[in-house]
Amino acid sequence: MTSGVFDQLLGQPEAIEQLQRTVAGKLEGVHHAWLFTGPAGSGRSLLAKAFAAALQCDNAGCGRCQQCSLTIAGAHPDVLTLATERVLIRIDEVRELVQKSGMNSTIGDYRIVIIEDSDRMTERTSNVLLKALEEPQDKTIWILCAPSVADLLPTIRSRTMNVLLRLPSVEEVAELLVQRDKVDRDLAIRSARQAQNHVGMARRLAVSQDARSRRAETLREIAGITNLSRAMVAAEKLLGVAKRDAEALAQERDKSEKEHLMLAYGLAIDEKIPPNLRPQFKGLEENQKRRNTRALRDGIDRIFTDAESFFRDVLALQLGANVEMTNPELADDLQLRQLGTNAVASIAVLDAITESRKRLASNVRDLLVLESLCTLMILRRDLAA
Repeated sequence: MTSGVFDQLLGQPEAIEQLQRTVAGKLEGVHHAWLFTGPAGSGRSLLAKAFAAALQCDNAGCGRCQQCSLTIAGAHPDVLTLATERVLIRIDEVRELVQKSGMNSTIGDYRIVIIEDSDRMTERTSNVLLKALEEPQDKTIWILCAPSVADLLPTIRSRTMNVLLRLPSVEEVAELLVQRDKVDRDLAIRSARQAQNHVGMARRLAVSQDARSRRAETLREIAGITNLSRAMVAAEKLLGVAKRDAEALAQERDKSEKEHLMLAYGLAIDEKIPPNLRPQFKGLEENQKRRNTRALRDGIDRIFTDAESFFRDVLALQLGANVEMTNPELADDLQLRQLGTNAVASIAVLDAITESRKRLASNVRDLLVLESLCTLMILRRDLAA
């Protein structure tokens, strides 16, 4: 049985076992630098936060004490997190972290620094971090998150303990939704498949009718692209869907985090915040504002995920693959595109979605990325015909 803070981390038994052994033996010393790697949706950042909580907790991450609650709420004074909304992590951001990492802890046993998207550091920025890793401070622990070890400099990764995560299966995601969120099993399986195994996305689809409606709207727009004019209109509508989705997710997440922080300090949800705790809540609000600037990009990425599911279904039909469709409710639209194009064109669209993600990460304008992708769908269809 896993301890409390690790309970919500799905399909990572090997990684959790490795970290729990570390937590159990922390009196003998903890390695000063860790690298969590795995595909999008595998839970790198969640695992980093859980590991930090377990290290600060006197009961190996019970999930109930103040140390755990503050860490999970993102408000622990000794757990610093860098999650940039930019294409690259700025060198001054890392310098500031290095400076703060050398300070003594206040209420926890360790000073823990988490850097999400560590692959966004340039070589110059990485070298600033490298100096801190080469001369580790006592009781300071660094946790880096990246898609793969190859995304960091060899000099960085050689000084870290690597923890490899995998993407959970549809069945594992569905089982979590059934057990944790009391979701109907059929809905849980459908949501997990539609989310391409991404736990957070699957949960939103399973518990929110609005999220399911936004996904259905996305697929209708994609299926309805038949000419250049429709492609331009679809791009604008898809951007609108992404904005609404981003706003809804930000509101849900911000509310949940504030409630967790209230409970961590023993406050009732509707209780007035005492003056001595206002700096902590102000810090949470500032972190949320910075993070929410990334929310639109995440919303567009969810549109890419839905588009991938549509064209994978089309490709499966074109190849005669005996697999279950992700979007069976769109059988007529899938059949129409299957007849009007070919497998080569469908693969080209899937490749274009991958390229669109890269363009978005490079700060190409949102609408321009969507217009380019929607137009390419028409061009590929015309070429195939």
